[in-house]
Amino acid sequence: MDGSFDFVDPKFKNYAIPVTWVEKLYTGTRWGEGPVYFADLRCLVWSDIPNSRMLRWDEESGQVSVFRADSNHSNGNTRDHQGRLVTCEHGARRITRTEYDGRITVIVNRYQGKKLNSPNDVVIKSDDSIWFTDPPYGILSDYEGHKGESEIGACNVYRLDPHDGSLRIVADDFVKPNGLAFSADERTLYVAESGFSHDADAPRHIRSFTVSEDGQLSHSRIFVEISNGIPDGIRLDADSNVWVCAADGVHCYSPSGALLGKVLIAETAANITFGGPRRNRLFIAAATSLYSVFLGISGIQMP
Repeated sequence: MDGSFDFVDPKFKNYAIPVTWVEKLYTGTRWGEGPVYFADLRCLVWSDIPNSRMLRWDEESGQVSVFRADSNHSNGNTRDHQGRLVTCEHGARRITRTEYDGRITVIVNRYQGKKLNSPNDVVIKSDDSIWFTDPPYGILSDYEGHKGESEIGACNVYRLDPHDGSLRIVADDFVKPNGLAFSADERTLYVAESGFSHDADAPRHIRSFTVSEDGQLSHSRIFVEISNGIPDGIRLDADSNVWVCAADGVHCYSPSGALLGKVLIAETAANITFGGPRRNRLFIAAATSLYSVFLGISGIQMP
């Protein structure tokens, strides 16, 4: 262990630069989530779920401002291939897109006529299909959304077809699916299972799936088990290592699932993204604060 890093495998020294450290960029959220980096605007936007707002950190000035005051308890965020913000909203039980002029378009809010639970995290594939997880965190209480019943009666992973707008379940055997991310070639999908958050007998691992060209998932396997807290946000780097949020920070796993090391912070890490001009700056949205650290590796290109 060395300051901001825990070196489990000597290979992690290739990624943890000795003269860098974790920086706290902002504090004041109740549960930070869903960081998304805007290279064209040199800023980062992330969610503060209980406060039902989204914040904006400016890279040049370091200043933080309110991006959206009433975000419907937004959680995960990403950008589509046209540069528009795509957001999971716990409170409204939907996924939305922010248009160039600021208008908000509802992308999806129901499956076969039934309300979604509370979309949690979202990624967009190169074919413009939208993939998201739908656990019940936003309907369990009025803290991260609005207390309510699940109309679907299950917590699924979904794929929204970009051509006809149809919504399809791609995985239906999760307790609480959470963060998700594609490999660089999009042939593998990683999904966090965070069922342990409300049930000590439930799993807390990352599963990987083989992704077919038509969007079917197969060959499910447990990629890694998480022993500290639950797995949440996931991102991959240029060497195909998998970075996962946990209770003590961000864990880095090799493509084979070996733990290489950790980025340590003093609170639970919720979600991450790579940003900066060279995409070698890891941004960490944690419970109360936003952190960053420069690494010796870049994240794979995300929308």
